[in-house]
Amino acid sequence: GRPLVFVHEFAGDAESWQPQIRFFSRRYRTAAFNARGYPPSDVPDSPDAYSQQQAADDIKGVLDHLRIDKAHVCGLSMGGYATLHFGLSYPERALSLVVAGAGYGSDDPEGHKRDSEVVVRRFESDGMEKTGDYYAHGPSRVQFLEKDPVGWKEFRDRLVAGSAKGHALTMRGVQMKRPTIYSLEARMTLLEVPTLIVTGDEDEPCLEPGIFMKRKIPTSGLVVLPKTGHAVNLEEPDAFNRAVLDFLTAVDAGRWTRRRPDSLAKSGILPAGR
Repeated sequence: GRPLVFVHEFAGDAESWQPQIRFFSRRYRTAAFNARGYPPSDVPDSPDAYSQQQAADDIKGVLDHLRIDKAHVCGLSMGGYATLHFGLSYPERALSLVVAGAGYGSDDPEGHKRDSEVVVRRFESDGMEKTGDYYAHGPSRVQFLEKDPVGWKEFRDRLVAGSAKGHALTMRGVQMKRPTIYSLEARMTLLEVPTLIVTGDEDEPCLEPGIFMKRKIPTSGLVVLPKTGHAVNLEEPDAFNRAVLDFLTAVDAGRWTRRRPDSLAKSGILPAGR
């Protein structure tokens, strides 16, 4: 099948994509990898080894290593940001992009930096078990806990098994320094790679950025899953998989098209210019 690469979130790893690997591997050549800072991948000591552009370059590195010229790329949260930047930097390497749960911090960049600094210090002082458990109980994670306590515990246990140093360095180098979604407007208007944006309707920090991306990327579609938080692929795996499958099928069939200019009329009654 065609290549499909999954890029995990800050609180996840390659194993976070198991519901998707099992589903999509029936039709696609699937791959998932642990980002730098997430063992068994290396955990570089230098903060300079971590950045938003480096995360996008690492996706390209995975494709190069696997000798894949072009792939569908699907990312969540931190991985969604990396997927978007991969598409912006290397559009010739992308068959399509799925940008899920992306945009955290865009609505309040300074507040995001302050909150992230608190979390970084907790990783550094309290370690992974205590800080990971705290992070797993966040306001956009409790939906998962309520719906699927067993699945949430698996997510939580994977998180606390990670590297405190790797998470702290990733948050300092990537999360705290990345550009907001809104600052990418000019670049997104030029993006011609088919793009699907996915967000949960209770993932408050990502709702407005998701709508913004839909309005600015001319080849994009938007899926909002009801009563859903941040980890959309784990919290609602069936709905997520079906939405992504419909998207990939349309792309592979050449039926995912650029938005028509006459659909941008502010009035829903008369054609544009009338």
